[in-house]
Amino acid sequence: MDILVSRSTRRTFLGALAASASVFQVRGAFADELERTPRMTEGPFYPRKLPLDTDNDLLRINDAATPALGEVTHLGGRILDAKGDPIRNAIVEIWQVDNTGRYLEQKNRGDDGYDAGFQGYGRFLTGSSGEYYFRTIKPVVYPGRQAPHIHFGVTLPREETWTTQCFIKGHPGNARDGIFRELRTRRERELVQIDFSPIKDSRAGELAARFDIVMGHTPKD
Repeated sequence: MDILVSRSTRRTFLGALAASASVFQVRGAFADELERTPRMTEGPFYPRKLPLDTDNDLLRINDAATPALGEVTHLGGRILDAKGDPIRNAIVEIWQVDNTGRYLEQKNRGDDGYDAGFQGYGRFLTGSSGEYYFRTIKPVVYPGRQAPHIHFGVTLPREETWTTQCFIKGHPGNARDGIFRELRTRRERELVQIDFSPIKDSRAGELAARFDIVMGHTPKD
C-alpha cells in the first residue's frame, strides 16, 4: 500500500532526510566506531496479534476513508553499524499509543476506546542506504509512563530483535519517566531524544522527526 501523503510534503521530508548528516556520527570509545544507540526494554505492549495492515503508514488502515487522529509526523532515519555503514535488509518495526493513549495490544484485549483509524504498528525493510520511513503521529503520554515515546524493534538477518525507544527532545516528562531514567548517562539520554519539528509550508501542520539507530555490531554474513 502506498503512503497516502501529499507528494510535496513527502518529497520535502525525504529530501531533508537524505541530505542531512547522521546525528550520531560521533566517535565512541574506539576511534573507528560510533556511539551506539542504547538498547531499551520492549515493554508489555508489543502487539501479539498484528493488524492486517502492517505497512509504514500508521495513519490509514488499508483503504479506510477516515485517518487516525493526532499530529501527523513523518518519522525516518537510518540503521547503521558501528562504523557508520548503512545496514540493508533490516526489518524496522515501530509501535506506539494512539491519540487517546492506548496501544494496539490493548485494543486486541477488548478496549473499545481505541482510535479505530490508527494502525498502532508498522514495519519497513531497509535498502542499500539503510533508510526507513514511517507516517505516524507525535507520541502522547499515557497512564503508567511520564514520557511520550515510540518503541522500535530492529531485526537483522539471522539475529534476534534489538529494541529501543525514542523520546521527544526536552519533554518535561522525560526526567520523571522510570524507563527513561534507567539510562545510565547523560549522553545515552541525549541519543534517544529527537526533535519533532514543523514542516515548512505544511498546511496541515505536519511534523518531521529523525531517529538514526547505530547498532552494536555488523550483521553476520
